[in-house]
Amino acid sequence: MSDIHIRTAGRAGRITLTRPKALNALNYDMCLKVDAALKAWADDPQVALVVIDGEGERAFCAGGDIAEVYATGKAGDYAYSRRFWHDEYNMNARIAGYPKPVASFLHGFTMGGGVGLGCHASHRVVGETSQIAMPECGIGLLPDVGGTWLLSRAPGRLGDYLGLTGARMGPADALLAGFADHFVPQETWPTLIARLEETGDADLIGAAAAAPPPGPLAGARAEIDRHFAQPDMSRILAALTAAVSDFAAATAKTLTRNSPLAMACTLEALRRLRADGTSVRDALRQEYRFTWRALEQSDFLEGIRAAIIDKDRTPAWRDSIGNVRAETVTGMLAPLGADELVFEDEAQREERA
Repeated sequence: MSDIHIRTAGRAGRITLTRPKALNALNYDMCLKVDAALKAWADDPQVALVVIDGEGERAFCAGGDIAEVYATGKAGDYAYSRRFWHDEYNMNARIAGYPKPVASFLHGFTMGGGVGLGCHASHRVVGETSQIAMPECGIGLLPDVGGTWLLSRAPGRLGDYLGLTGARMGPADALLAGFADHFVPQETWPTLIARLEETGDADLIGAAAAAPPPGPLAGARAEIDRHFAQPDMSRILAALTAAVSDFAAATAKTLTRNSPLAMACTLEALRRLRADGTSVRDALRQEYRFTWRALEQSDFLEGIRAAIIDKDRTPAWRDSIGNVRAETVTGMLAPLGADELVFEDEAQREERA
């Protein structure tokens, strides 16, 4: 069976991830197939909108399939991962700028690469089981696939909190943080998708929306904003440690488990993206600078080893929270010169010029 089912149904281009036993983890071939379909449908008058969903009960897409990235990286082959990320980020940018409505139905786990596939859509639907997160700092990576853009746009300091801790968002929290647009009860999804296929009318999604059950982030906003407004990781951790609350204690504990280098780079990336005039493409370029260097110069391979390969949950990080050098962070996010991420449409314009 294929890992992905791409077809047209009525007025809709349809993309369904079909790896439920692997929580619909996104591999390189799936990325290429999604991108090819999006390109084909962009000018197809029969396709009014695109609908993306996933098979199984547990996940829309729980992340990128990084087994091959790890294997090639350990063998000293960095070209595979760089090509994968280059093409995946082009796909993410295509979704974010797509000329037709894109509706994503984000049930269960939507993490990492799943956020890149589902959370740049124009109509992002969550339901009762939705759990959305960017947990990359826990494996030595910064939030990528355009995740830093979404995090930088979250209200207050929610983006810093969510990016540094990898905390999971239920439906209400995903709406609050800007990772989703509509809560629709999941029992109605099949009927809604059938109507979208029949009519091509994306406005049906908003009409089907309801109020989600409450989530914890709204009540924690003041505390999050206070602690995560600190200027660096050391002071964020110190503020959390000094606070007298269960939330602060749990958050501090999470930060001490994650990669100090990845968190420092994430914090800097988010602050740069809050500048006026930035875009999702700026975020993807900046993320690519980190991921291009990640296998050689970051904690990424060690993080994967500890979390997924050996599963000992005891990564040996390169740094502690207090000793990540500012020049190291600057270096990880520095432009790549000839290796800088180029988006396909930009490259085509340059070729025509």
